[in-house]
Amino acid sequence: MKIEKKLQNIVVSAIHALYGQNVAEDAVQLSKTKKDFKGHLTLVVFPFVKISRKNPEQTAQEIGEYLCDNTIEVCDFNVIKGFLNITIAPSSWLELLDEVNANPDYGFSSETPESPLVMIEYSSPNTNKPLHLGHIRNNLLGFSLSRILKANGNKVVKTNIVNDRGIHICKSMLAWKKWGEGVTPESSGKKGDHLVGDFYVLFDKHYKEQIKKLIGEGQTEESAKKNAPLILEAQDMLRKWEAGDEEVVSLWKTMNSWVYAGFAETYKVLGVDFDKIYYESETYLTGRDVVLDGLEKGTFFRKEDGSVWADLTSDGLDQKLLLRGDGTSVYMTQDIGTAKLRFDDYSINKMVYVVGNEQNYHFQVLSLLLDSLGFEFGKGLVHFSYGMVELPEGKMKSREGTVVDADDLVEEMVNTARETSKELGKLDNCTEQEAEEISRTVGLGALKYFILKVDPRKNMTFNPKESIDFNGNTGPFIQYTYARIRSVLRKAEELGIQIPETISGDLNLAEKEESLIQNLAEFAAIVKQAGDEYNPGLIANYVYELVKEYNQFYHDFSILKEENGDLRNFRLLLSKNVASTVKKSFWMLGIDVPERM
Repeated sequence: MKIEKKLQNIVVSAIHALYGQNVAEDAVQLSKTKKDFKGHLTLVVFPFVKISRKNPEQTAQEIGEYLCDNTIEVCDFNVIKGFLNITIAPSSWLELLDEVNANPDYGFSSETPESPLVMIEYSSPNTNKPLHLGHIRNNLLGFSLSRILKANGNKVVKTNIVNDRGIHICKSMLAWKKWGEGVTPESSGKKGDHLVGDFYVLFDKHYKEQIKKLIGEGQTEESAKKNAPLILEAQDMLRKWEAGDEEVVSLWKTMNSWVYAGFAETYKVLGVDFDKIYYESETYLTGRDVVLDGLEKGTFFRKEDGSVWADLTSDGLDQKLLLRGDGTSVYMTQDIGTAKLRFDDYSINKMVYVVGNEQNYHFQVLSLLLDSLGFEFGKGLVHFSYGMVELPEGKMKSREGTVVDADDLVEEMVNTARETSKELGKLDNCTEQEAEEISRTVGLGALKYFILKVDPRKNMTFNPKESIDFNGNTGPFIQYTYARIRSVLRKAEELGIQIPETISGDLNLAEKEESLIQNLAEFAAIVKQAGDEYNPGLIANYVYELVKEYNQFYHDFSILKEENGDLRNFRLLLSKNVASTVKKSFWMLGIDVPERM
């Protein structure tokens, strides 16, 4: 914040003038004054006690007096023990509001030719089932992170890796071949990902029946799982796929295309997208070649059974399998191959993987392997590790009884938003089309905000009913406040009131008005912190505090009915910039804001 920077410089001058000592600017610690005390910014004076050779209270008193006497920015101060609470003059707050208003992109940094290129991987679905609640948190975090990093001036590439090969894919294919009777998404009226997911469940049902039968015939459970005819057929199908069998590959392409079409619909509804999608079926062979090249160079070693390993014991880890004895790859090999292709496609400076915290060890190993193979982003790769998300038991049914389907959840959110909005009269005087658009905006806003406001590292429980509340720390509460401000601004326009670009006049601002400007000015620091810490929750909770403060202001002060024209215009300009900051904050979270509600 500009005022903080100025004060830091003035405090440095004060220390030199009062005590004849030079101090570094970063030794001047300023923070927002706690609400229990009078003031805007608080200076910690303990670091200067040795220099002043006086107690903390005396030191703070002397610095406070110097600031009041030597700068127009400070109009008052008070001392609480070793803390100097500084009150900023109203004229400085008006200047700050003018500065925020003059830059529509205030808080955002512009991309330059020298900006680092950050690639962010998120979603990473399997093509044997539809997206679920866990994917929702993953997609929302990844997409929000891409926008936060863009707002911090980075070049950003959004990418997805689709797990489209392996035994799990063959299970769905085999079940469709045996019991599908030629059904397609068109003939069934089902989304393709749901249809394929149904066959995955059907395979599992018949597989378990076969296991039970074999156990009844005297086999152990482990033996029955290996010898069940269905799993043997699925393994045979996988071998045929890897050998390029035309019939199997054709079926694989057909069923995967159904799933991709289904995924695309879900991504569109969620409002997330990708610049480049990679497929494991196209990366695993590259990974194998990179590993074999590493073996030839002595980076890896081969065991007696022909398997290829990396020795990470010098890094405090263990040995890691990269290729099986039969030459087939493991997940790590595929990730190496994907990294190689990405590095060939883009000059990546930093790679961010948005993957759950159960994969922490995997990415620790991947970072070391990529570095040992010479990938520049290897050592500095970021595993954006997030916790699990669940629903309260019994709140919502899922297709399989164990997984919460993403499409079902979104539909439920929109329906709940519609019902809640109707009950509260938010859809009065709306056309049917407007009501539907508002319901979708609010429902998705509630879902996204509720998930993104939580520290991503923590596990969380998503409560659909709680999230669609027009009071409290929720998306709808913030969206409604935005719509309310837009309504005020429209009325001002209808009344012929032109909001000035700068505020003139000697205004006596209320504490709440000064606090709102201070909150607006903090936006830039919050955007930077969210980018540095990879934490969308910081943006979410910042915008909630801003909106909460604005609603108290809106309740306590007149805007359009204010008789003092300068004060009315100031409050309109303040409201306009609160709305702009809400919109920019929600843009970073991937949430839309309604102009009317």
